[in-house]
Amino acid sequence: MIRDIKFNPMSAIEIKGNWNEQKGKLKQKLAALINNSLMFEEGRKEEMFGKLQIKLGKTKSELQKIMQNL
Repeated sequence: MIRDIKFNPMSAIEIKGNWNEQKGKLKQKLAALINNSLMFEEGRKEEMFGKLQIKLGKTKSELQKIMQNL
């Protein structure tokens, strides 16, 4: 029955985006524990980039260039 399982490979950008999103959330939780607001904001930024990477299919550096050009 293994033939019935469909394999849906994730792109490298989706994997990297998921990692950045989770890393950002972890930074936010850690920052709250140690009361570090700067780390919390960095975590929010990484989470945002991770979500955008997944939705737009762009790398983090591509997204940073787009934001700089706004």
